Amino acid sequence: MPVDKLDTDSLGKYLTETIKGFAGLQTAEKFAGGQSNPTFLLTADSGEYVLRRKPAGHLLTSAHAVDREFRVISALADTEVPVAKAYHLCEDDGVIGSMFYVMGFVDGRIFWDPALPDMKSGDRTAMYDEMNRVLAALHSVDVDALGLGDFGKPGSYFERQVGRWTKQYVAAETETIEPMDELMRWLPEHMPVDDGQVALVHGDYRLDNMIFHPTESRVLAVVDWELSTLGHPFADLAYQCMQWRLPNAGISKGLAGTDRKALGIPTEADYVERYCRRTGRNGIPDWTFCLAFSFFRLAAIVQGVHKRALDGNASSARAAEIGKMARPLAQAAVDLITVAA
Repeated sequence: MPVDKLDTDSLGKYLTETIKGFAGLQTAEKFAGGQSNPTFLLTADSGEYVLRRKPAGHLLTSAHAVDREFRVISALADTEVPVAKAYHLCEDDGVIGSMFYVMGFVDGRIFWDPALPDMKSGDRTAMYDEMNRVLAALHSVDVDALGLGDFGKPGSYFERQVGRWTKQYVAAETETIEPMDELMRWLPEHMPVDDGQVALVHGDYRLDNMIFHPTESRVLAVVDWELSTLGHPFADLAYQCMQWRLPNAGISKGLAGTDRKALGIPTEADYVERYCRRTGRNGIPDWTFCLAFSFFRLAAIVQGVHKRALDGNASSARAAEIGKMARPLAQAAVDLITVAA
């Protein structure tokens, strides 16, 4: 069966038997967004739900970990970090062809452009402050109390991540991208000393992975936890702050070149300072490294998207276009470290 279709007969029977109160599956419609794990809106007599599944075809090792997503949103249910309700994880490939989980449908707003062109200045300010608050809350949760003490390896986060994404990139490489080769040399040579900070990190913390209240500047749910792990909190912060440095053109949705003051959007420095104030930190050492690593990691991710598009098992029609971002992302990191040198 195609990756964008589900066997609703098999699925409906299974969910009726496993989720309390679930009844009468009517339709399963794939959401247009998302590049990694295909996501579907389930409409049933008992309400609306969301299903996330692993994609079909050959997958890179450790990728598309929907079981980890389910575990983390289950653990965060009663914290200050807003998440959708976790209902059920199915590890039996026989139901729909791959592992999947079901969570509650959150009715709210998703924004794809960080410039928030349709919002008022005051609303933009409030929404950015809310994103900052949620990120600080995420990095402040007690992972041991949530049962997530083994959700990742403690310490040496950047070193392990550089190694992991280097391997992932090489496995998905389709052409020589010179800036990526340069980054794979530079990052290990400029690895900061491990400072022992460990937090639950989202791994893809950005505007379009948040569902906002229909009328308020409040996040109802942070979604897409596939890359979450125990790691260094500065990685999440730097990853989000890439948007201040990316252009707002084509498929790249960033804030470079925009009049942020007029828009009511904080500067990168203000956003970082507010995060530090909320988490009791005094600045971010090795900020250039954190940003360069974030660009490198995202370039490796989109290269994986590009490879899946070529292999015919990408979950989005835009995958090929997005995959072309690997080179400019890598070049942005090289430009960053060159200026800082």
